[in-house]
Amino acid sequence: MTIPSVVIDRLVRGRAAADMLLVLGASALIAIAAQIAIPLPFTPVPLTLQPLAVIFLGAALGSTRGAAAAALYLLEGFSGLPVFAQGHGGPAWFAGATAGYLLSYPFAAWVAGFVSERGWGSSVIRAVTGMLLALTVIYAGGWSWLAVLTDARTAYIGGVAPFVIADIVKVALGAALLPSAQKILSRV
Repeated sequence: MTIPSVVIDRLVRGRAAADMLLVLGASALIAIAAQIAIPLPFTPVPLTLQPLAVIFLGAALGSTRGAAAAALYLLEGFSGLPVFAQGHGGPAWFAGATAGYLLSYPFAAWVAGFVSERGWGSSVIRAVTGMLLALTVIYAGGWSWLAVLTDARTAYIGGVAPFVIADIVKVALGAALLPSAQKILSRV
């Protein structure tokens, strides 16, 4: 076999190409979910569908591909593409109020994928539990960065409390859709 034929057989037609397309598509879905944003007047953190996208895609794609998709999304935003909430982008957002949430996304996607790979995505109840665990990673990242910028109480009041109910609904929706998504992805 020649090197070009190996590359074509193993990369272009093989799993690597599918993995790359899945990661690219997932990062695009996270960017789209970020644009569905509702600014809240009492906090610098908008209500978005990003957490749902990150956790759902992590659980559906698995730990490695999910974390890679979230990391690619951050790289796109860092480079200036308008992929962050409300069409923002650029390195300045990694020092702003939402930086902790953004930087936690690859870790949360990895956690969601990790628990899903161990069978936690097989039922809605187990999927909800795994997704809530991943959501805790996002809250911890967002809260800790806001606490650095303000104080712990203010960070909780402005960065966690307003989002709990909405995020629980998002997790329930994601967990309900997860078994179907996993079946579709198993064909890829």
